[in-house]
Amino acid sequence: MESTAIVASEKLLELLVLVLLSGVVFAKISEKVHLPDVVLFIFAGILLGPHVLNWINIDKYPIGNQFILTFGAAYILYDGGREVELKILNKVKYTVILLATMGVIISTFITGYFAYKILHIDFMCALLLGVIIASTDPSVLIPLFKNMNISSKLKQTIISESAFNDVAAAIITFAILGIIQGGTFSLKGSLLKLALSAGGGILVGVVVGVINSILISEDKYGILKEYPSQLAIAGVGVAYLISEKLGFSGYMSTFIVGMICGNKKMVNLRLPEESYITHLRFKEVLTVILRMMIFILLGTQVQFEILAKYWKASLLIVAVLIFVSRPVSAFISISLDRKAKWNFKEIVYMMWIRETGVIPAALAGMMVTMKIPNAQIISSVTFMAIIVTLTFQASTSKLLAKILKLEEHSNVRKQVA
Repeated sequence: MESTAIVASEKLLELLVLVLLSGVVFAKISEKVHLPDVVLFIFAGILLGPHVLNWINIDKYPIGNQFILTFGAAYILYDGGREVELKILNKVKYTVILLATMGVIISTFITGYFAYKILHIDFMCALLLGVIIASTDPSVLIPLFKNMNISSKLKQTIISESAFNDVAAAIITFAILGIIQGGTFSLKGSLLKLALSAGGGILVGVVVGVINSILISEDKYGILKEYPSQLAIAGVGVAYLISEKLGFSGYMSTFIVGMICGNKKMVNLRLPEESYITHLRFKEVLTVILRMMIFILLGTQVQFEILAKYWKASLLIVAVLIFVSRPVSAFISISLDRKAKWNFKEIVYMMWIRETGVIPAALAGMMVTMKIPNAQIISSVTFMAIIVTLTFQASTSKLLAKILKLEEHSNVRKQVA
C-alpha cells in the first residue's frame, strides 16, 4: 500500500516537472515567433505526448490530469472574476445573460445542423457536438484582455460571458446526452436545472467570497490579512467542492468568489497594501503555471488517427462555428439588449471573439470515456476548434480591435498627461 502511494506521488511529481519545464521553454519560443502561448503549449503537449516522445501519457497520470484540469479552470475563473467591476457588469447584465443562454442555444442548433449534414451522423449526436464547442474559454480570454486597452464595458462583457456560458453549455450537454441514452427532453426541466445550477453556484460564491474578503481585510475581523494568497486558493477549493456536492455549478461559484473579492472596496473592505502586492504577484504567476499545465495536457490527448480521418469535415464545421454560428448567435443576443447601448463596432467585435478551450475539451473527453456514439468524431472536431480558434481568432483579436478603433491608447495618454 505504501509503495503504491510512493509510486503515485512520484508519477505526479514527474508530470509536474515535465509540464513546467516544457511550459517555460515553449513560452519563450512563443515570444520569439509571436504566436499565442497556448498554441505553443498545445504543441508541447503533442511533442511530449504518446504519439511522439511518449513522456506524458494521461493513462499514467489520471488523477493528476483531472486535478490540474479541474483546479486550473476553477482558479482561472476566480482570476477572471476579480477583473470584473460590478458597476460595469450591472450595465451589461442582460447582454451577458442572453449571450450565455440564448447565444449558446442558437450556436448549438446552427453548428449541430451543419454537423448533421456534413458528417452524416445522428441528429442528436450532431447537436451534442454543437453544444460542446459552443462555449468560449475564460482561460484564454482573461489573459488576452489583460494586455489590451479596449473599454472595460466590452472587456468585462466578453469575460463574463465566457464564465457564464460554460454553465449553460454543460447543462445542455447533459440534457442532450440523456436523450441519446434513452431519456426524454423537458424544456421546463432543463431551464429549471440551468437556473438552479447557476443560481446555486452564485449563492455559494457570494457566501464564500464575502467570508474570504472579511478575513483578509484591514478591519478588526481581518484575522488572516497576512495570508490572502493562501486563502484565495482555499476559497476556490471550498466554493467549488460545496457547489458540486450540492449539485450546483462549481465553476460558476469560483467565478463569483473572484467577483466578490475583486469588488470588496465597494463595501469598504480593503486589503493591506503589502499583502495586496504579494497576492497580485502570486496570482499572476500561479495563473501562468496553470495555463501551461492545462494546455500542455490537452495537447497530449490529441487523437491523431481520428483527426486524420475527419480533418476536412472538422475544419468545415469549425468554419461554420466561426463565420456563421458565433456571428448569428451573438448578433441576435446583443441586439435584444437595448439598454446596454452597444455601437456597431462593438457588436462586430463580439461577433468575432470566441476561443474554444478547457471546458469543451473536458466535455469531449468525457464523451469518449463514456463511449457515447460518435464520441471520437466529437473529440476530433473539438480539438480542431481549439487549435483553429486559438491560432486564428486569439491572434487576430488585437488587430481587429485596432481596425475597429476600439483600443483606448490615445485616451490613456491624454489622462496621463
